[in-house]
Amino acid sequence: MHMETTKGSGTTGKLIAAVVAILIVSGTLVYYESTVAQNGGSLASEVKTLEGEVSSLSGENSALQAELAQTNSTTTGSGPNASGLSSEALYSYASPSVVTIQGDELIVENSFFGEYTEVELIQGSGFVTSYQGSPYIVTNYHVVDGVSNITATFSDGNSYPAKVIGTDEYSDLAVLTVDAPSSEFRPLTIVNSTTSATVGEPVYAIGSPFGLSGSMTFGIVSQVGRTITEDTPAEPTISNVIQFSAPINPGNSGGPLLNVDGEVVGITTATVSDSDGLGFAIPSSTIEKELPSLIATGGYDLHSTLELTGVDMTYQLAQAMGSNVTYGVLVETVTSGGPAAKAGIRGGTSNSTIDGYSYLVGGDIIVSINGIRVVDTDALGSYLAEYTVAGQTVELGIIRSGTPMTVEVVLGALPA
Repeated sequence: MHMETTKGSGTTGKLIAAVVAILIVSGTLVYYESTVAQNGGSLASEVKTLEGEVSSLSGENSALQAELAQTNSTTTGSGPNASGLSSEALYSYASPSVVTIQGDELIVENSFFGEYTEVELIQGSGFVTSYQGSPYIVTNYHVVDGVSNITATFSDGNSYPAKVIGTDEYSDLAVLTVDAPSSEFRPLTIVNSTTSATVGEPVYAIGSPFGLSGSMTFGIVSQVGRTITEDTPAEPTISNVIQFSAPINPGNSGGPLLNVDGEVVGITTATVSDSDGLGFAIPSSTIEKELPSLIATGGYDLHSTLELTGVDMTYQLAQAMGSNVTYGVLVETVTSGGPAAKAGIRGGTSNSTIDGYSYLVGGDIIVSINGIRVVDTDALGSYLAEYTVAGQTVELGIIRSGTPMTVEVVLGALPA
């Protein structure tokens, strides 16, 4: 980004210099022509020389304008918003690809007379994408989990039956097919979020908050590599999540998170209660990774795990342990017979209370994975989610009793 800006500024500077030179020479030419009119033709040859210089500078001006146009084209990209089109143009391009998903869910309620069930209308969002020439709807797992009579409503108001063909609770993803004419499907392009969703990049969210279909909000990527925990302990944590500032609300779940080119960089999945515009999205790199399996097999079974629990290292923990390492993941427990245990990773040996919280200290501190620094549990979980699969061997850098070590671990698979 910096290099492109520098190049553009340099070209602009050359263009301004050329224009100034033309103006100077042109002014000189007018003066000489006036002098010729007064003194005869003795200066005719000089006038011709100056006319040649003006022509040469005009040619240089045209070349520099062409170079500047090429630089701007390279800098802005090639998507629907690449030429500086407005947000309205991006919405016009992407909104026909966003659908509203509805269905029925049986809710068990308690009353003075005992349990009873009632049907609740569930609503969320989704978007159209294409895989091997066929259209599919991508949405969140939690939007369709336990839901029947699912329909997808397109931006033109037409609704059609939808069928869930693949789900993954660990990444909160689901894939649907819709019995609709081919003219309804306007697939969006999914690009890799690792390079297309960096902190500070502008993003747009389109969905159906509170049932208001076709709503768009705008923000920036606030951070990447976050870990979120769902509402109940039984639900899994989700690693490697994008945090963004575009406001989202119930009903937005499952809608696309788009970059300025109208390409999918994530799928909106959650918001924090009582927050002011704090949202989270499953990154598109996860969608790309899992989509073939979700379509072909109905699931994804390659999520990797170390089968250990740990906490972020802090200065206070380091002081309590007599360690000078203030970053990384302190291993508290390892699962017997799991990948970490088999590799010899050690958990904590004694309890320590720090600032009112109890920790199991004395275990190994994970400080790197495959040579990449591990700052905290978010970083470790994000690396596993982004770059590894079950059965893969990774090299962990650990600190054990103050001594650096490396340990190879064959990653396990999360249970289905």
